[in-house]
Order: sequence, then C-alpha cells, then structure tokens
Amino acid sequence: MKWAIIFDVDGVVADTEVLNARASVMMFEELYDTKVQPDNFREFVGTGDERYVEGVAEQYDVKIDTQRAVERRRENFVKLQERGPLPAMPGVLAIVDTARVSADVKLAIATSGNKDKQFPVIEGAGLRLDWFDVVVTGDDVTRKKPDPQIYEITAEKLGLPPARCVVLEDAPAGVEAAKAAGAVCVAVTSSVDAKKLADADLVVASLADVSVATMRRMV
Repeated sequence: MKWAIIFDVDGVVADTEVLNARASVMMFEELYDTKVQPDNFREFVGTGDERYVEGVAEQYDVKIDTQRAVERRRENFVKLQERGPLPAMPGVLAIVDTARVSADVKLAIATSGNKDKQFPVIEGAGLRLDWFDVVVTGDDVTRKKPDPQIYEITAEKLGLPPARCVVLEDAPAGVEAAKAAGAVCVAVTSSVDAKKLADADLVVASLADVSVATMRRMV
C-alpha cells in the first residue's frame, strides 16, 4: 500500500535556523533601527515567514510593513547563503535515496517558507525538486503552521489519507500541524529541545537515527 514521507525544510532538510535568525536581526536593524536578539525568533520557528518577523516585532512593540520585512529578510538570507550552500542535514539524503527506489513510497516537501527562499535551500542541499512527487510552500496556503492546512493540502495532492503520511518536522508548530492533520510525525531536535516536540510520534536527535523501514512500520 502506498504511503509518503513529507519533509519540512528549515531545520529538517538543512540547518537554516541560524541564517534565518541572522538575516532577520539584520532586517530589523536596517529597516527599523531596532536591535533584536537571535533567540527572540526561536518560538516562531516553523510558523511561516510572515509570522516569524511579526512575532518579534510585537515583542519589541515595533510596527512593521510585513511584506517589506519578509522581502528584506529574504535578501539578507540569500546574501548569507551565497557564502556557501548549506549541506543537507544528516540522514536526509539517505532517506531520499532509499525512498526513491522503493515502489511503495512517495516523497513530498511541505514548508511554510516561500518558494523563492526555500527552493535554493533545497537544491543547495543536494536535492532536486523533481525527485519529489509534491512540493507545497507557504505560497500555496492561506493559513500557516500550526494550522494543519499545509499537510492536508500535501496529502490531498499525494492522493493519500494523512494517516498514510509520515511528516518530518523540527518545530513545535510543525508537529502540531502534522498531528492536527492526522499524519504520523517524526520530530528531530535540530532546533528545539525534545520536550517541546513531545507530541510527535517519534523524537530523534538526527534523521540518521530513523530509517525508511522504521517509518513504513509507523503508518
């Protein structure tokens, strides 16, 4: 019976969270003359580009033009990334390679980030978009994680019930979205502590610690 593995991107495919925070810190100083701290962004990991900057703006009581802020953050991220593409997180390439030669497994990407920022990350990590049966980004949804919409849409495009999908996540908002959609969730502790990911079906320190065979048994 067919089933699927769905990858988040930031913190799952590649360790982008440090660059995301640095690019955002730069944006707040450049556009709003406000010095924020990288750790301020931690609770907004996985919630989408817009909420990521809006949440910290609210903390500092700074009124922002969200779209302008997101665009400048993206520009800063690209500049930082140009120093060298980010490698794939441990285990990612092995999972993809195994799944691609397994007749029963489909592959998908579901990221709250916008495609103009996320596609270079995916390809820079050594993955090709055409290896994935479905790719859904923040441009394709109206409600960001922790709302389950992105995983509901991805499962629908895959032609599978969410219960036949294993979502790979790194953020509490992503775990909440996956479980609310009815999917199985494997969470990796690349961005937050394991206790914050406790609602996932399985929590691992690295995707190198989980195999396609293990995930197959979970659906």
